Order: sequence, then structure tokens, then C-alpha cells
Amino acid sequence: MQSGAPTFGTPEPSLVLYGAAQLARRIGVPFRSGGSLCGAKLPNAQAAHESSQTLLPTVLAGVNFALHSAGWLEGGLVSSYEKFIIDADQCAMMQKFSAGVDLSENGQALDAMREVGPGSHYLGCAHTQANFETAFFRSNVADNNSYEQWEAEGSQDTAQIANGIYKRMLQEYQAPEIDPGVDESLLAFVAQRKEALPDSFE
Repeated sequence: MQSGAPTFGTPEPSLVLYGAAQLARRIGVPFRSGGSLCGAKLPNAQAAHESSQTLLPTVLAGVNFALHSAGWLEGGLVSSYEKFIIDADQCAMMQKFSAGVDLSENGQALDAMREVGPGSHYLGCAHTQANFETAFFRSNVADNNSYEQWEAEGSQDTAQIANGIYKRMLQEYQAPEIDPGVDESLLAFVAQRKEALPDSFE
């Protein structure tokens, strides 16, 4: 209301989201909402703050389908490859979070407790060695190294790391194989539709 521009990641939309999700559950229909929405113009701290404050309530509300979950900037007017990579990382984090606590024998490290017992540490036990690489979510865009190592590796911020990731992904991309007959039919259909429907931008 103050500027006319939409705002995201504020408490009020989250409260509305929670209420609408409860109504959807009450009447038994699926609910689409949320995502990684923001009004930021760059994949910066504002974008991260607003997006996380939209995505987490989306997960906590039990939204069935979240659209606009990766790459969204400036209220949806533009998208960013860097933000797409950052948001995909956040979505993976939310997927891990949504899985809840692993109460299996391995998840509770019961064999480690039996092996080590009270009064000692678990760093060298078989369970720790078997699980330490996969037990916790590891971001591909966050830098958790020491300051000295971060500096030695170029002092990159998150957007710069994401920039390198998306460029590498595009460079390494290999189009999936498609049956030549199917490809020919699809290209003919596209050409036919383009001819039948004049381009509105011309």
C-alpha cells in the first residue's frame, strides 16, 4: 500500500497462507501456494531473506503444490539463473526438512551407542564413518569453510558460486536422445502452429 509494489516474505502473507491451507484441508482439496517469492532485484540478502520467509511457511503449512519456487526476482517480473541455483538448493533443504526425523535404527545411531557406550566420543566408530558424508544436508552454494580457505578460493559470495554452477551445468548439458521420427513430428507441429498463429510480438 505504501509504494504500490508487491512485498514478499512478510508475516501477513504467511498468516494468510496458513489460514488458506487449513481451509483447503477442511474441505479436502489440494492447495497451491508459496514458493521462493521476493521483490529483490538481485540474488542478494534481500532475495534470500524474502524467499526463505516465503518458502519455509509454504512447507510448514503443508502446501500440496508450490509454484514459483526457483529463480523468481522482482515480484516475478524477471528471473535469474543464479537465484534458480540458490533456490533449488533451498528446495532440497526443505525436502530434507520435510522428511522429518529418521527414527530407524541407523537414524538413531543405536549401533554406535552399543559400540561406544557412555563416556566416550563417537567420531571414530563404524557408524560415524559409514554415515558422516550423507547424514546431514550439504549445500552446494553455501561456503562453510574457514575464512582463510574461503579467501584462498577466491572470496566468492553465494551469487558468484551459483553463477559458476549454472554456467558449468549449461556447458555440460547433453540433450536427451529422442526418436528421430518423434522429433520430426514435433518440429512439424511447431512449424504448423507458428504458421497458424501469428506472432503477437511482430
